[in-house]
Amino acid sequence: MAIFRPFKALRPPKELAPKVAAKPYDVINTEEARKEAEGNPYSLLHITRAEIDLPVGTDEHDPRVYEKAKENFQKFIENKWLIPDDDAYFYIYAQTMWNKTQYGIVGCASIDDYFNNVIKKHELTRRDKEEDRMKHVRVTNANVEPVFFAYKSVAELDSLIMNYANEHKPEYDFIANDGVGHQFWVIKEKELIDKIQKLFAEMPALYVADGHHRTAAAALVGKEKREQHPNYTGEEDFNYFMAVVFPDNQLTIIDYNRVVKDLNGLTPQEFLDKLSEYFDIENKGKNEYKPNKLHNFSMYLDGNWYSLTAKKGTYNDNDPIGVLDVTILSDLVLNNILGIKDLRTDKRIDFVGGIRGLGELKRRVDSGEMAVAFALYPVSMKQLMDIADSGNIMPPKTTWFEPKLRSGLSIHLLD
Repeated sequence: MAIFRPFKALRPPKELAPKVAAKPYDVINTEEARKEAEGNPYSLLHITRAEIDLPVGTDEHDPRVYEKAKENFQKFIENKWLIPDDDAYFYIYAQTMWNKTQYGIVGCASIDDYFNNVIKKHELTRRDKEEDRMKHVRVTNANVEPVFFAYKSVAELDSLIMNYANEHKPEYDFIANDGVGHQFWVIKEKELIDKIQKLFAEMPALYVADGHHRTAAAALVGKEKREQHPNYTGEEDFNYFMAVVFPDNQLTIIDYNRVVKDLNGLTPQEFLDKLSEYFDIENKGKNEYKPNKLHNFSMYLDGNWYSLTAKKGTYNDNDPIGVLDVTILSDLVLNNILGIKDLRTDKRIDFVGGIRGLGELKRRVDSGEMAVAFALYPVSMKQLMDIADSGNIMPPKTTWFEPKLRSGLSIHLLD
């Protein structure tokens, strides 16, 4: 059964919340972060992307970056840009995008649940990325950014949260510069806090939606701290890490697309000929084409858009991994034709979140940076949860959730 408990958050004062709130560190690069935080000393990017306060060209993994993050974090606290709550609470975090609102609960998950698989994963992690986030957690001694979890919808809990949000004025209420609305409530009522905790305790599992590396890093640092404190009781804050948990039926997964640098020595026509062994191909010309169902792909090659539909017999509908479009594309095209064996390490491939649109795929190919681009039909929450429940792992870069959580509305201190 899942452990999810209230915590004493470090939060910005109401008037600063829109300025502190920032995009997650992993959806924004250094150059974009510099631009985003320009003229805004309150942006959490000064902590999560601290290289923006060091000379241009500083590697984001330079030891000075982590020290700068620590220094900036202390500055935020000293300046009272972040203030601790007076007790442990649950929080509601709502996001509105595309005329749709999703309501999540902010609290702390257990590192034990991570290690015993009550918290279910659907993606492999890379040790180098884990270590990067572990360093950040160590130097700040905090979960500065939340992870994004899902639970199988529970009507009683969902209505409880919705009713509370409808009946109370939010602590924060603003629209970010990307047009996404953010609202945040503080639940202080003890009876309600106990009820929420009890409802989570009845859930058999929580699911990592977004933030596998942050989740792993938080759990591993918690484990380190246990080793440093052999007389720990299990109640210490380092045994827990901050998460925002949403009901599965409110979440939106969009496409996560691929661009490849070369055609593995093939001409465009030779590449199309090889693709025709596995796909029914339709040339769509200059008009953008978006996949409209499972096993249908969009491809941009040599100035033209194509529809690719996987032929019967090229995939196994009874295999929960083999039936995924990312698997079909990886096996038949990236591996068999283009010679890309490991999506996590091969430098010839890159991944583009669907939020950037098909135009970004076209731009990267037309610029000469890439030779071909593929757009995929998004997986469903049911597919994600079924795979996690079965103990299987999806291929890398399969899911892209929107909207992304804004970091900085709450922070969890480990001590």
